[in-house]
Amino acid sequence: MFRTAMRSVLAHKARLLMTVLAVMLGVAFVSGTLVFTNTISDAFQKSSAKGFDQVDVAITPKSAESKGDQVAKDPKLTQATLDRAAKTPGAASAIGVVSGFAAVADKDGKLVGNGFSTQGANYWGSAKSTDPRYPLKSGRAPSGKGEVALDSQTAKRAGYKVGDTVRMSIDGPVLTPTVTGIFTTEDGNVAAGGSLALFDTATAQQLLHKQGSYDEIDVKAAAGTSQAALQSALDKALPKGQAETTTGKQLADDQAEQISSSMSSMKSSLLVFAGIALFVGVFIIANTFTMLVAQRTKELALMRAVGASRRQVTRSVLAEAFVVGAVAAVTGLAAGIGIGAGMRSLMGATDAQIPDGPLVVSPGTIATSLVVGVVITMLAAWLPGRRAAKIPPVAAMSSVHATATTRSLVVRNTIGALFAAAGIASSLYATTMSDGTSAQAPLGLGAGLLVIGVFVLTPLLSRPLIAAAGPVLRVFGISGKLARQNAVRNPRRTAATASALMIGLTLITGMTVIAGSAQQAIDKMASSALKADYVVSMANMNYLSPEVAGKLAEVDGVTATSGLSNSPSRIDGQTEFLTGVNGATIGSLTDLKVDSGTFRIGGRDVVVDDKTAKDHGWRTGSTFTTNFEDGKKQQLTVAGVYEGNDMMRGIMLDTAVLTPHVTDPSDMQVMVKTDGGTSTAAKDRIEKALGDNPAILVQDKQDISNAISKMFTLMLNMLYGLLAMAVIVAVLGVINTLAMSVFERSQEIGMLRAIGLDRKGIKRMVRLESLVISLFGGVLGVGLGVFFGWAAGKLMATSLTTYELVLPWGRIGIFLALAALVGILAALWPARRAARLNMLAAIKSE
Repeated sequence: MFRTAMRSVLAHKARLLMTVLAVMLGVAFVSGTLVFTNTISDAFQKSSAKGFDQVDVAITPKSAESKGDQVAKDPKLTQATLDRAAKTPGAASAIGVVSGFAAVADKDGKLVGNGFSTQGANYWGSAKSTDPRYPLKSGRAPSGKGEVALDSQTAKRAGYKVGDTVRMSIDGPVLTPTVTGIFTTEDGNVAAGGSLALFDTATAQQLLHKQGSYDEIDVKAAAGTSQAALQSALDKALPKGQAETTTGKQLADDQAEQISSSMSSMKSSLLVFAGIALFVGVFIIANTFTMLVAQRTKELALMRAVGASRRQVTRSVLAEAFVVGAVAAVTGLAAGIGIGAGMRSLMGATDAQIPDGPLVVSPGTIATSLVVGVVITMLAAWLPGRRAAKIPPVAAMSSVHATATTRSLVVRNTIGALFAAAGIASSLYATTMSDGTSAQAPLGLGAGLLVIGVFVLTPLLSRPLIAAAGPVLRVFGISGKLARQNAVRNPRRTAATASALMIGLTLITGMTVIAGSAQQAIDKMASSALKADYVVSMANMNYLSPEVAGKLAEVDGVTATSGLSNSPSRIDGQTEFLTGVNGATIGSLTDLKVDSGTFRIGGRDVVVDDKTAKDHGWRTGSTFTTNFEDGKKQQLTVAGVYEGNDMMRGIMLDTAVLTPHVTDPSDMQVMVKTDGGTSTAAKDRIEKALGDNPAILVQDKQDISNAISKMFTLMLNMLYGLLAMAVIVAVLGVINTLAMSVFERSQEIGMLRAIGLDRKGIKRMVRLESLVISLFGGVLGVGLGVFFGWAAGKLMATSLTTYELVLPWGRIGIFLALAALVGILAALWPARRAARLNMLAAIKSE
């Protein structure tokens, strides 16, 4: 039987080609994901491990907990702590570490690096000593506020060398220090494309707001002292409850685990899309083997007649599937390794800095790829094989088995209807739940049941939906009529082919509806609450210096400004964050809906968002006592309750009241209103007042809207790209079905040619059949996608009050046009093959 299976594979290799390609693409996606993520993870882990070579034990402040009315304050690592650590038995040296955000601009004024990966720190050394963490490549160590050292990668990208002046920003104001040194580092942020600027310790403490303290103390063990022994000695020497110690090995292990966890999230996301592509491939495999079995019915019947058992027939089909799956898995693995290497190179070409390291192809990757390819193919082929084995030999020889019985159709349609009804009911139930998080499970269950139900019902749905296209197809004469009849001749085959395309378009449409609606909701929330013409903030959402608000107030044409500061407090035994604003101007800068009282801020008067007021049982006129972060108390009065949102909420009070109690005053952002509204000239004046700082964003409402739109567009484009594999597999499915259908209908096509249908008519017939099947799948996919998008939106609306369903009609039209294009392209080769059939040879074929 195995030899028979092998001969069958070789005899039908052309017909199995598309199946091999479909499985190969899915396996390539899986193996490419594993190779790429394993390679990146290994490179970062090795790089981060090198970064801890100079650390045997790290000392960090121990986190404090808020108790009673007191706001928690973490203890600080002072110079005294550093001196005590350095004198501990077994310690060779101790280095105080200061770090924080520091933006570096290149010579064109553009920010180097991205967000939180742009860091500033201290160089622990002087003209007479060097910092072992940062070996100098050229120049000398920085000294004083006017000097800085840059990492070699940043210097290379920005074009800086020793002696150049560099534009920088820590918390708003522009700094212009001189580059005195270029150094090398194993810092993971730099390896990932960030930047690192070093100042002398005193300057770093001042600029990064860490006066007299350190973020961490790194201790190097003396010769012969182990990390564990040094840690034990430090634990005894340091004040109890103020500091924690961690060995360098543990730090490296923790960092490796974080990297692995981060890569695991990426890996899981990519594997989900690989799974979708493989799931779509299952339809193709099942369709292919169903058609192959149908074409070999008499051959299998003869095998049964000469003694082959049902089990042997099933095994024969599974053996064919095993060979196909093995070939597809091996080629897919090879392609996946190439994809992984290509993605690694592509990231390097797009300035996404990744540490050097070898391509990692683990035994697990090889085993997973081979198992996935073989198992998926055999599982998909099992049902066609089982059906073939159940056909009685006599019936198979006469082909009386070909038509499905009424009973089997009723059973199938009943099962499909039950699944679809349960899916719709579960989804609708989820939309009625007030807790969006709890509703995710029933919605996910409903989506799965509905997709299964629609798939089972697709043969039933194909007749009325394809019949609806009849008037359009009649325009194409006899070719259009034949195309419609061919499309519904075998509803199950049509359903399997259309379902492959339906899955991809369901996901694409659903995500487009959700993203478009969410984008409008966030855009509406961000802009509707603002009367300000501009919002000024750091590019990485870091805090701004209070100097920024002062400078903006002095700009010509600016009529009102208000910074938004933030500080923790204790109220009724709970931690609540206070938002400091300019009480005199905030009313003209915001447009928040007031539920009760007045929007009056000043002195003891504050305004509170509706949720906070409800949690504490406050209403207009209520008084409460707040405990500021410096430990002092003050009684405040609720002057008004406003409707909060994700952009603006909490307790707002005057900055003049809050600032005296804040250790390190700073603003999250500054709102600005100008006398002439938004204009290019006004924006230029604001940016010029801030020194044309690349680390600061000056945005009007349109800029905020564009930023939100850009974020969602990028997300959607990434998802479209990942789902493209599923669409490609679906295209292969349409090609495969049409090609095998043409082979089955060779005699019929020959007869059509003989009675007068020319080659153009044959091509048109096959193309229209493909177009109808693809559009059928497209309509089902778009319909399901819109329903799921609506249902998911109902869940989002429980936490996003401005959410409203937005149907992107333009994109839906594009998706249907894409489905039509898929049908046209997929039919090119089968239509050409059908038209080139020899008329007499086709009529003689069985």
